[in-house]
Amino acid sequence: MKKQHTSISIISLVFLMLCSITSFSQNTSEQEDSKTSNDTLVFKQKYGLRLGIDLSKPVRSFLDDDYTGFEINADYRLTKRLYLAGELGTEENNLVTDYLDVTSKGSYFKAGVDYNMYLNWLDMENMIYGGLRAGVSTFSQTLNNYTIYNPDQYWNEPFSPSDTKEFDGLSAIWAELIIGIKAETLNNLYVGLNLQLKGLVSENAPSDFENLYIPGFNRTYDSGRFGIGFGYNISYLIPIYKKDKKVAKED
Repeated sequence: MKKQHTSISIISLVFLMLCSITSFSQNTSEQEDSKTSNDTLVFKQKYGLRLGIDLSKPVRSFLDDDYTGFEINADYRLTKRLYLAGELGTEENNLVTDYLDVTSKGSYFKAGVDYNMYLNWLDMENMIYGGLRAGVSTFSQTLNNYTIYNPDQYWNEPFSPSDTKEFDGLSAIWAELIIGIKAETLNNLYVGLNLQLKGLVSENAPSDFENLYIPGFNRTYDSGRFGIGFGYNISYLIPIYKKDKKVAKED
């Protein structure tokens, strides 16, 4: 009888210990959840399609009689930092030198990704980004006027033929590294600027002439394979959905 009473006492003690441990674990978990909730701020980040234009091209078209251009750009947010991005545009540029008068005209398309390197504070969604693009252009060149240089100008003056030559069906492909910023000035309205470094991959040029200006790539120098560009953008974000952004509170 005494042994049975002792066994019941031990079982009761073990049961009470298990209940105490379970209760302590639950309280600890609730305290941790409460601490996490109290120490974290949650903001809604916008995910969607951002559409805009490059303001530098209409401004240059207005100021420069030898240039006409227009470009639309867009990006779509995939993750917290990664965006799909692209540009579509047209350009017409009349290049005049001492010996040449050439008009290049065509359209281009660029597609790639942007990566936001800026860690925004609280609910801001600005960008300091780097990106990669693949660019394709189709265009034509018209040789309006040219002068044939004669090294012996004592007897023969330089000769300028009056006929024009047009080269159609030209194309070029290039890779592009882009760095830039985008800042939200009003709700969903962004302004930004960027700098582009371009490397020509391939081009289709006339057999007896070279491509002096490639729409989207810009001016080529002495058959060089590198170019530069820049842009000033204004764009509007069309929100499609939102995701939570958690930020730890500061003491």
